[in-house]
Amino acid sequence: MMKYSGIFAILLSFLVACFNYPASGQDKIPLDHSVYDHWQVLKNPLISNDGKQVVFEIDPQKGDGNLVLYHVGSTENDTLPRGALPSFMPNSDVLVFRIKPQFDLVRRAKLKKLKKDKMPKDSLGIWVIGSKKLIKFPNLESFSVPEKGSDWIAFLMKRPEPAKAGNDTTSHQKEKPKKKKKEGKLLVIYNPLTGDSVTFGHITHYAFSKNGQACAMIRMNHDTVDSVSVSVYDIGKRKLINALDRNGFSKNISLDEKGEQMAFTFSADTAKQKAYGLYYFNPSKKKLLSVSGKDFSRLTEGWSVSEYGKVFFNKKGDELYFGVVPGPVPVPKDTLTEDEKVSLDIWNWQDSLLQPQQLKQLDREKKRNYMAVYFPKNDKIVQLGGPQLEDVSVNPKAENIYSLGFDDRPYRKMISWSGNRYEDVYLVNRQSGERKKILEKVASYVSLSPAQHYVAWYNIADSSWNIYNIKTGVDTNVTGALDVNFYNEWNDVPKEAGAYGYAGWTENEDLVLYDRYDLWLIDPSGKNKPLNLTKGEGRKNKVQLRYRQLDREETHLANLMLLSAFNEKNKDAGYYHLSLKDNTLNRLIMEPAWFKNVKKAKEANRLIWQRETFTDYPDLYISNADFSNKLKISTANPQQEKYIWGTTELVNWVSFDGDSVQGIMVKPENFDPSKKYPMLVYFYERSSQRLNRYYIPKPIRSVINWTYYASNGYLIFIPDIKYKVGYPGPSAFNYIVSGTQSMCDRYPFIDRSRLGIQGQSWGGYETAYVITQTAMFRAAMAGAPVSNMTSAYGGIRWGSGLSRAFQYEETQSRIGGTLWDKLPLYMLNSPLFSAERIETPLLMMHNDHDGAVPWYQGIEFFNALRRLNKPVWMLVYNGAPHNLSRWADMEDLTKRMQQFFDYYLKGAPKPVWMKYGIPAIEKGKNFGFSLDNQR
Repeated sequence: MMKYSGIFAILLSFLVACFNYPASGQDKIPLDHSVYDHWQVLKNPLISNDGKQVVFEIDPQKGDGNLVLYHVGSTENDTLPRGALPSFMPNSDVLVFRIKPQFDLVRRAKLKKLKKDKMPKDSLGIWVIGSKKLIKFPNLESFSVPEKGSDWIAFLMKRPEPAKAGNDTTSHQKEKPKKKKKEGKLLVIYNPLTGDSVTFGHITHYAFSKNGQACAMIRMNHDTVDSVSVSVYDIGKRKLINALDRNGFSKNISLDEKGEQMAFTFSADTAKQKAYGLYYFNPSKKKLLSVSGKDFSRLTEGWSVSEYGKVFFNKKGDELYFGVVPGPVPVPKDTLTEDEKVSLDIWNWQDSLLQPQQLKQLDREKKRNYMAVYFPKNDKIVQLGGPQLEDVSVNPKAENIYSLGFDDRPYRKMISWSGNRYEDVYLVNRQSGERKKILEKVASYVSLSPAQHYVAWYNIADSSWNIYNIKTGVDTNVTGALDVNFYNEWNDVPKEAGAYGYAGWTENEDLVLYDRYDLWLIDPSGKNKPLNLTKGEGRKNKVQLRYRQLDREETHLANLMLLSAFNEKNKDAGYYHLSLKDNTLNRLIMEPAWFKNVKKAKEANRLIWQRETFTDYPDLYISNADFSNKLKISTANPQQEKYIWGTTELVNWVSFDGDSVQGIMVKPENFDPSKKYPMLVYFYERSSQRLNRYYIPKPIRSVINWTYYASNGYLIFIPDIKYKVGYPGPSAFNYIVSGTQSMCDRYPFIDRSRLGIQGQSWGGYETAYVITQTAMFRAAMAGAPVSNMTSAYGGIRWGSGLSRAFQYEETQSRIGGTLWDKLPLYMLNSPLFSAERIETPLLMMHNDHDGAVPWYQGIEFFNALRRLNKPVWMLVYNGAPHNLSRWADMEDLTKRMQQFFDYYLKGAPKPVWMKYGIPAIEKGKNFGFSLDNQR
């Protein structure tokens, strides 16, 4: 632990700035690839309930990080090395967190190829704030902190390795060694303020009540047969109360919020496929009840309790939820040798889901279970779900009798070609199990009101919000008569537009909806006319206003609502307050910046939030609830002052077809308008809303890092793109090329002879298409591009198992019809059929485990260009997904893309991998990064 006083920290920053970080932009240096590892990331910010403490992680992208505890109003912080995933105790006096093992220690273990159970483990860290005392426990598995007033925590840790036996030659050790049983873990219930603790061994599962008054546990006994003990520890009475001690297996243990009721599953079966029953226990009465009954007699005949179903109580504790399943189905004995077995998938035209999707969902289907509820007060079980209604949504906070059920079975086959996911909606009575279908073929929002008088839903077919009255069964269109749109006005794909959504329900059970800009109050009874809560201020100023929930426990909208704000015109952002009591709207903060992660202290009018711009890292701020007295409390990356950065500005132009468009121009910090600069053009749908986002220097997954290229002397132009159905390629050309030409005409500092273009996925497709239509770009990089829509249409998205047809007919690819109905459009929009027109050298990345765009699309394009003797390279990262995920792969791509663009746009030497390639025999040995100076 390290701590610095505020004065010392200021002095240290001053000295560092004076001796290490140049003040003049002319003295700054460009970013290079060596900066990535140690560029810091701030994450997991929390504020204590009393608002007096703030904690956050500051971690390098590679290496050991710290947990920083900020004391509001104090001149010092506490720094806890390698701390992560913090939680405050309810009384705000103790911080509990994980301590990660040292990065180098983990790396050495990986080099030794240690198994997972032998790898270095996290430790538990407990920081007692008042005494500045650090308590640590090794080999942490998990920990639980109460949500309400308690000073106790519970955590599970791996048992210490047993000492090696000496010359013990007892008879049982002479027998043939048996398969080692799973030993279980140590459960510790601990009070950090007093040091009191109690420890239980051989624990496999535990549950800690939200009020911190009880801890339930399952203990594995060390008998010759499998047996378990299920108990609950009453922390106040320091008493262990045993519920069950029996041969068998137990899991899925749960407590209600007060710690007064416990539930768990248990099976006495010794077979691999076990049938579980559900047990209920009241510790105060020491009463154990088999909810499912002997031989599951209280469940549907032939059914049992699922071992995979979540067991939980509702907030009041008068309902216990669990999952049930038919069976279990006995597993037949294997009577065939491996070479006698057949591995086969049969695709049937009547299958509701394609075989690849079924295989992707196989594990989920094996664990499929259906919702049931037990009422302890009247000892009643009601099965809510089943094969005819697989999905029943339960709100633990709901106090009335209804839940909503959803059935997509009639529409599953449509998933292959429809962009909408339709389902029928049922009203499910939890008291009786009665189901009533109230809506058909719904494809958007559905919400049950808190008092359960109404169901709100969005009808995507006519773009209206509707209210279903549960008592009368009448469904009413409540927005059709209003002169504003509640559907997405930017929708440019060939399917119905979705809704802007809703904020929630008020205490009086009114519904609050969003249009593009404002919030509307809807009276479900129809007695009062719809009311524009924000009085049209959002639409008037082109500012999008959206509710931000600050209290996780709320069951209805707060009377004083915090609204986030985003200005579509200039991209400023901030927050407003909206009072539901007097319908007043007050602006709190609005800046040319981006805000995120706003959180409120539970018991104080104090907020924390992050603010960022293109030049300002999203550091953490603290303020009053109205954003007054704001103070920045972190400086994650002071070393940024050492490097050339960039600036962003909003640009406007008119497209070839006369449309007004916005985009972003990124310039180097040391920009000189008298010089000529190479320019990269990057795009993905509409990106101008990212004007004030910060881009941390880091290896890329697939697209250029704006900050890195600006720091290294590039301009970057990011145009918005709008689409005409049936013509995605020409639409991209219209906006990308018109914008690029407009920028070149407007700004003489852009070197027209040194233009590059880059995109990934949909942007990769557009890159490939654009270079078939123009030779204005000197170099292009396309990641995972679809090159042939006719072959891609009938393919599979292997990451999900879905057919690719839906995205061409109704979503992003925007053709708007089937291959046989719109064949000319599929060919017109496919870069492959115009490959002979390409004059731009192309670098592609298409990985062999791409689950979104099959990598044969890249192969088709590469082979065509190779056959045509066009300069083309394709990077295939083995085992990698659509966007790279491994750090080493990302570093590799970052360097190669930079070398590619530097060669064509800056005249840098050609690297070996571009000039000569890397033969397979040299794979993994020679990476070809060295530069060939003989041009």
